[in-house]
Amino acid sequence: MAHRPALYRRLAATAVVLGLLLTLHRSATSTTPAGHSARGPAVTHVATAPGSRTALSGYRIQSTAKVSDPPAVVSSPGYPATGWQPAGPRSTVLGALLANGTYADPFYSTNLQKIPAADFDVPWWYRSDFTVADTAGPLPPGGGQEGRTYLDFSGVISAADVYVNGSQIATGSAVAGAYTHHELDITALVKAGTNTVAFRVQPNDPDKNLTMGWIDWLQPPPDENMGIVRDVLVRRGGPVALRDTHAVTKLAVPSLSSAEVTVKAQARNDSSHPVTATVSGTLGTSTFSQEVTLAAHQTKSVVFAPAAYPQLRLQAPRVWWPASMGEQPLYDLDMTATVTGTVSDTAHETFGIRDVKAPLNSDGARQYSINGRPLLIKGGGWSPDEFLRWDRTYVADRLKYALDLGLNTIRLEGHIEPDEFFDLADRHGLLTLPGWECCDKWEGNNNGGEPGDRWTDADYPVAKASMAAEAARLRNHPSVISFLIGSDFAPDAKTEKNYIDALKETDWSTPVVAAASAKSSPISGSSGMKMTGPYDWVPPNYWYAKREGGATGFNSETSAGPDIPTLDSLRRMMSPAELDTLWRNPSAKQYHRSPSSTFSTLKLYNNALSGRYGAPTSLDDYVRKAQLAQYENVRAQFESYGRNATDSSKPSTGVVYWMFNSGWTSLHWQLLDRYLDQGGAYFGAKKANEPLHVQYSYDSRSVVLVNNRRASASGLTARVTLFNTDGTEKYDRTASGLTVAGDGAKTTALTLPSSVAGLSTTYLAKLVLTDSTGKELSRNVYWLSTKADVLDWDNTDWYYTPTTAYSDLKGLGSMAKAALSTTAKTTTGADGTSTTTVTVRNSGTGKTPALLTDVHLVNGDGVPVLPVQWSDNQVSLWPGESTTLTAAYRTADLHGSAPRLRISGWNTPTTTVSAR
Repeated sequence: MAHRPALYRRLAATAVVLGLLLTLHRSATSTTPAGHSARGPAVTHVATAPGSRTALSGYRIQSTAKVSDPPAVVSSPGYPATGWQPAGPRSTVLGALLANGTYADPFYSTNLQKIPAADFDVPWWYRSDFTVADTAGPLPPGGGQEGRTYLDFSGVISAADVYVNGSQIATGSAVAGAYTHHELDITALVKAGTNTVAFRVQPNDPDKNLTMGWIDWLQPPPDENMGIVRDVLVRRGGPVALRDTHAVTKLAVPSLSSAEVTVKAQARNDSSHPVTATVSGTLGTSTFSQEVTLAAHQTKSVVFAPAAYPQLRLQAPRVWWPASMGEQPLYDLDMTATVTGTVSDTAHETFGIRDVKAPLNSDGARQYSINGRPLLIKGGGWSPDEFLRWDRTYVADRLKYALDLGLNTIRLEGHIEPDEFFDLADRHGLLTLPGWECCDKWEGNNNGGEPGDRWTDADYPVAKASMAAEAARLRNHPSVISFLIGSDFAPDAKTEKNYIDALKETDWSTPVVAAASAKSSPISGSSGMKMTGPYDWVPPNYWYAKREGGATGFNSETSAGPDIPTLDSLRRMMSPAELDTLWRNPSAKQYHRSPSSTFSTLKLYNNALSGRYGAPTSLDDYVRKAQLAQYENVRAQFESYGRNATDSSKPSTGVVYWMFNSGWTSLHWQLLDRYLDQGGAYFGAKKANEPLHVQYSYDSRSVVLVNNRRASASGLTARVTLFNTDGTEKYDRTASGLTVAGDGAKTTALTLPSSVAGLSTTYLAKLVLTDSTGKELSRNVYWLSTKADVLDWDNTDWYYTPTTAYSDLKGLGSMAKAALSTTAKTTTGADGTSTTTVTVRNSGTGKTPALLTDVHLVNGDGVPVLPVQWSDNQVSLWPGESTTLTAAYRTADLHGSAPRLRISGWNTPTTTVSAR
């Protein structure tokens, strides 16, 4: 917005008069202490240091349907805001109402459906007060050293008119789009003492606004996430502002012996007279500076390149790696702008040094490498909380779970999280693939858009501004390895040019991908990815075919669909009547699955569960069979992609499990549930992605070793034993002296015969990998059938391939009960964490193994202690065998209770033991 001092002075004078009138009115009608809104957050006290960024501490919000006062009154200091609701600093409207107890738990039953959507069809006011010590800012007045105050924000959904102290400073047409960044100079309006900022936030429609939508992931929130979901900052500084500070790095590959760092910034003179500023910086022990002369209101780029500043040529740089490949060192860049020796502004950035490449291989698939080493992308699709509530601990817990599963990447289709998310990803060594979402306004101009989603002339600058803002925010995060400028479809030529121009202008250095599907665009070219599904149930052997969604190329989103949570979670999210329907009626619509008619039921999944394992006889039996089915299917998906990664023909290059988690209480698309409980899908993925792994191939019956570590491994022995379900051994083979290279390499140990005499229709395969000393390195147990699942490839739909005949795994139901004995002990650390160690032994005297034994850490009331990280779980043990497992967790999550362990399994009774 253009700077108009005369206009601002008139508006400020009007605001002062309104403020005085409102103060008199307020003193007569309200007993709320000065400086606070009724029941609202405390006034934000703005720091005065140059370069300070103070986030508003919260808001009072109200529907415009209940506010008759004009905006100039609502946005002036002293306005009473009687009956308004408190909201946090990042909050959708519904998020605030939920926090205030307006509605019942939206994660339970159909409570979400009962929230009246009509309440959110009108704009809502967001109002917040802040104080500044003086109007001159952090620098002394006089001599041209005036201070400045700015309002800095993004994350408005969908748009907002913005007011400060009774004056409108921006319109909804200018502040539009969830990702656009805005900096408004409010110096002329701000006064010493209390000031007010107010946003009149417009309703959101993801099909009409470039914001955020939920597609078919979950039942959408009735407010469509309208609100302010990122921090609104009040920034202070002097006449020269430093903006757009960042580092551009170039790493010597493959030697990694040196790196060049180019530091860039924008120096902006916000005063009405010429200024000479000194811009200086520090990077580690290196310092650098230069003088910049700026005309009134001029902006210049300031560049510190290694050619002129050799101290920015780093020898033996600390290189950033994904967690599975190395360490995650980060560098701090600090910049300062001074005018006549006085600090005017400061900036701080953190960055990592790493090199990402992602060319297309000979099959046209995108193949990532990092720092010169090949990388199979093993990822999951991310969902934020449905109401976009930010909880750093909750997010960190989920990212730690991703690493525990052996994943290296998180894909964010839209819903691009706040800065702290990427800070956490940087520090944990988890790669990210952010990008725009499908199926709403973002792809409205592409060949997949509905006519009502088509862009108008006003949408193009919003899209470009969104790209520029997100690129500037994400470019220095080493965890970010690409941006997907399309999802199901690539952008059209005009849109793509806007995106690419914005990316170039922000020095974006990692690959730009046209789409998450097999699409091409004029500038970026072929995406090198596929989006062939499936999204609903398919059998484990599906993943081994090098077609459709099978293990070849880069599959950007895929899974066998439904994931039934643990019984603990199901009882937290569904009513008794809904739980009864869940297992009794296979074709019933399930509210907790999806609003999509395609995914509204569990019919395909339930038919397969009954066809393969036998019809469920109770809710407990249904959940028990579901965990077994999900374990084998998720394991097969990741194992197939891992095995095929080094194939000479049509290798697999990446797979993103759809999805990693859900933002709601869901029955599909999740490796872990909303409550962070872990079932078969979780431990199937963890098993498949272990660092050194022995696995069975459903297509060729081969036993393969996959080494995800850097170093090679030798002197290995692989043993495979086949058993009938009664525990009778029918086949046993060993391969010794095996060697397997590192970085995802594989070697075939042996191949099972096509038939084995005396093998029952349902049978078990136990695979064990040991080192030269006999130490067990990997154990993997499969339940298989002599009758294969048969796929009807010719009738493949976009979301699944039909199965015309099922494997017969019903023999598992006749397995004898296995007896288990356990011993457990807990130690508590000074860091607030505890570790419980449990040894589980199959103490049976017969031949029957204990299949898929699950250990749950619970408190004294039997409630799971979550989150928890197990060294292993859902293990299978033959008589006389034992295993020792560890569980790490926060001591406080016991809530004062002594730890206990609940042990259950496919063919073992459920028992609970002390773990003191």
